[in-house]
Amino acid sequence: MTQKPFVSSTFSAIALAMVFTATPAAAQSTFQLETVAEGLSYPWSVAFLPDGGYLVTERDGVLKRLDAEGRQDVVKDMPEVFAQGQGGLLDIVLSPDFETDSTIYMTFSQGSPEGAGTSLYRAGLADTRNPGTALVGGETIFRGNNKAYGGRHFGSRLAFAPDGNLFMTLGDRGDGPRAQDPSDHTGSVLRLTPDGDPAPGNPFLDQEGAQPEIWSTGHRNPQAAAINPWTGALWTVEHGARGGDEVNIPEAGKNYGWPVISYGRHYSGGKIGEGTEKVGMEQPIHYWDPSIAPSGMAFVTSDRYPDWQGNLLVGALRGQHLARLELDGDRVVGEEKLLTDLGERIRDVRQGPDGYIYILTDSDDGRLIRLLP
Repeated sequence: MTQKPFVSSTFSAIALAMVFTATPAAAQSTFQLETVAEGLSYPWSVAFLPDGGYLVTERDGVLKRLDAEGRQDVVKDMPEVFAQGQGGLLDIVLSPDFETDSTIYMTFSQGSPEGAGTSLYRAGLADTRNPGTALVGGETIFRGNNKAYGGRHFGSRLAFAPDGNLFMTLGDRGDGPRAQDPSDHTGSVLRLTPDGDPAPGNPFLDQEGAQPEIWSTGHRNPQAAAINPWTGALWTVEHGARGGDEVNIPEAGKNYGWPVISYGRHYSGGKIGEGTEKVGMEQPIHYWDPSIAPSGMAFVTSDRYPDWQGNLLVGALRGQHLARLELDGDRVVGEEKLLTDLGERIRDVRQGPDGYIYILTDSDDGRLIRLLP
């Protein structure tokens, strides 16, 4: 059953010390914020290197390698991106075999005479521990047909599944009805091989006229994706319109309703589609109304945050906070707003290999921040 979020306690900041303390009802959640790097231009995603460094994508098309102390180096030989509106250089993940193959995957908006769409790029990363980092052997291994003019709703997040296949989310490009068309990658979750091909077992492989890469349809603009570490299932979080941001667990061949059903309304205030439910369309496991504009998510497994273990963290752009969702299996049973006094749009949320939670703030002077319990 879908549950609306309830009003929860918020965190307050002592600005000079950057110490964030909970309200008296949740005093055990005191933590500090440590800035790892600043001066990032609208950073979108962070990945963690084995040597303790980081890779950070910036929306205008720059990839930066940061060492463990946060010193920055611009990575050379990048693909050309369509950096307009919400488009640009988007997500980045390391290959599951990165320590042996040095391969990275990135999503980006790619221009064409027919308009821009969302593409997937694969490359090797050279000299990861030295200045002068560059991409080698780079190639675009998948091009979505979600092409349109303008800079709206590209998605896009990546998540490697336990079976080695790669999930990729695509937005509806501001044209909602396209998300209901299985011949269109627009507004869908894809399941790809590491080479960018349709993954075996995809639900539309044998359906005439459908795109074989599609895993699920009816999504608006999913800008968060992660694999649930306890079940191995993909979870996504997507933007609604005026309300109706959703947490979903996309399953093969299922339709998640956009724009036929929604818990939000148009920005004009008008009704969206046919209501909130329809036979043959899936319900979210959680939604926000009003919208928080979610982007980035991470499941907490680390024993550094014993009170958060088993929780889901979601960044909020418009809401300018970090949402902590308490889970009971696949149900959201509680919510708390964190970092409300930081006053920053939160673009990405990750749990690092060191067990700490990291966030990226979305601005022309963005920061990579570590949360210290």
